Amino acid sequence: MDFGLVLQTDPPASRVISLMQRAEHNGFRYGWTFDSAVLWQEPFVIYSQILAQTQHLTVGPMVTNPSTRTWEVTASTFATLNDMFGNRTVCGIGRGDSAMRVAGRKPNTLARISEAMKVVKALGRGEEADLGGTTVRFPWVGPGAEVPVWMAAYGPKALKMAGEEADGFILQLADLYLTEYMVKAVKDAAVAAGRDPAEVKVCVAAPAYVTADDSPEALAHAREQCRWFGGMVGNHVADLVARYGEHSAAVPDALTDYIKARQGYDYAHHGRSGNPDTRFVPDEIVDRFCVIGPAERHIEKLNALRELGVDQFAVYAMHDAREAVIDAYGREVIPVVNPR
Repeated sequence: MDFGLVLQTDPPASRVISLMQRAEHNGFRYGWTFDSAVLWQEPFVIYSQILAQTQHLTVGPMVTNPSTRTWEVTASTFATLNDMFGNRTVCGIGRGDSAMRVAGRKPNTLARISEAMKVVKALGRGEEADLGGTTVRFPWVGPGAEVPVWMAAYGPKALKMAGEEADGFILQLADLYLTEYMVKAVKDAAVAAGRDPAEVKVCVAAPAYVTADDSPEALAHAREQCRWFGGMVGNHVADLVARYGEHSAAVPDALTDYIKARQGYDYAHHGRSGNPDTRFVPDEIVDRFCVIGPAERHIEKLNALRELGVDQFAVYAMHDAREAVIDAYGREVIPVVNPR
């Protein structure tokens, strides 16, 4: 199993770079960041420095979207970084929850995501792509260049599209039941499309908080540090409920039930511990969606995720123990999950 670190690009950028260096030192292979131009600093500028100051880390957004940048600009940015540092980027893409809504726009349609994925992959390989009637190609992209595109998804149509078209599937929660449900949907769609399902990589991304013990006090603190995540996921779930209804065969109740007490959401607190808009998230959801507790609990859950077909676990580190969790994973978790 690969491991990734997910950060917001809060200033100073030097701290983001330092944490990514620390992650690589501890055995992490991927460095992801949020991509929301109003809320955080520009990630692609920071990626250049991360790549320059690490040896093997692969970097990318979790996730970008096909509207805040034109597709050829997105592709050119990835291709330039790859030309400078080798093929060490990955394009995570989705509807654009915070990036679009903070700017007063609606999240993107699946059709637009599909078109953008094709363009980014083709241009990143140095091939031709159609930009709505105009065919373009980057003449400077060399042989062997590649920009894998991994798609974030929850709903049935998005899961189907990820299996049919994406190089990887990003699932932003670590619930075992829902992971099994959604990974199966993606893999089944890949098979139906004539693809080898093993070609579609699966990345589960969720907060991880390593506690010294499993005392009520330690677990309560960890839950409070990670409760924001249920609120973030709730934004996507609310969209699914609006589309498919509160109880629908298309979306499992295990995903939708917990948002009934959701009142609203202010993106000023998006992805941050202590978010006041996430008080509705119960402890049970924090425990299911996140990975908290002593190191042995993390190892147990990660092994279970791997059995469900998960190729990478990406640690959201938006809490008060970033360095401690990175180091604990490097010292106690990764060596056990991936013994030499």
